[in-house]
Amino acid sequence: MTLSTKEPQLPPSHFEQVEIEKVMVELDILKKQSERLDLINKLHGRMAGILSLTGMIEAYSVWLMPLVMHELIGYDNSVRNKRHLFCSGHGPYRRKTIALAEQLIETGTKFENTCACHDGYYAYKWIFETIDDSGILLILKKDQELYEDEMELINQSLEILADSLRRGLEYEDLFERASNDPLTGLANRRVFDDRIDGMIDSARRYCRPLTMILMDLDKFKNINDHLGHQRGDEVLVSVADVLSHAVRSTDLLVRIGGDEFILVLDNTDLKNAGILAERLCSGVDGLNVWANESIKLGISAGVAELQGNETLKQWFERADDILYHAKAKGRARVCS
Repeated sequence: MTLSTKEPQLPPSHFEQVEIEKVMVELDILKKQSERLDLINKLHGRMAGILSLTGMIEAYSVWLMPLVMHELIGYDNSVRNKRHLFCSGHGPYRRKTIALAEQLIETGTKFENTCACHDGYYAYKWIFETIDDSGILLILKKDQELYEDEMELINQSLEILADSLRRGLEYEDLFERASNDPLTGLANRRVFDDRIDGMIDSARRYCRPLTMILMDLDKFKNINDHLGHQRGDEVLVSVADVLSHAVRSTDLLVRIGGDEFILVLDNTDLKNAGILAERLCSGVDGLNVWANESIKLGISAGVAELQGNETLKQWFERADDILYHAKAKGRARVCS
């Protein structure tokens, strides 16, 4: 019979047990920190390739949703006049949620410890205030407050979000300067070239009418000659204001140079485009701009609905011919 010489295992002492528990707690903390760092790195990678503020807010919401359930994430920057709200809901629920977020932002609702409760929603606000940025991040959650670890995760992610939003603001400023006419603020020819093919494709795919109004100011050279170019610039700004206030956000209004403008009307047939063109002519006439006692500023418009397999060049040239006829018939009028 062989006797074992192995020492019997003694239970750990109280001191050893305490040390083991400390090590296990530290390991658990390190594990959680590693998981949190991995999440933050994934957010950083997700945000790195996005340029627009809208895309950033949506990407942040998508990243956060599996970790912190929420109804809406919004960014509002009153200094830059930028607001982007992203809600994953649909229909009346979506409209209600967005309306509540806008109300909380616009009324300046006071938040106690960053949280406000309204109509079953818990709202949380974080303020970004740096040298080149001043805005807020708003998160809405329904029927339940954020847990402590959820707040901690959001707080840790805000540095990445804030850096991304600053980059987005810089990009949008550059894009707007490159895409907008510096005098009137309207879109320029570059925007027309970027958008028009997509509008044509969409109209044909969904069998919707698409109509172009080509416009040219009447007697504008006389305004410059008699009143000076500064007054001419002021007149162009006023005309752009009349035109932009009469169109929808889905329409494309462009100053293509000098005193010429293009308006492309989505889902609008020739008849309704003609009615709008008449209203635009009346609006410009209502500015009551005179070069002298006998020469008054006006605008002529040529209206053409896209036909069959007509190319963009053919469509534009047809609208230009129609505009020529409006000029030839006495100016300050609409032809279609």
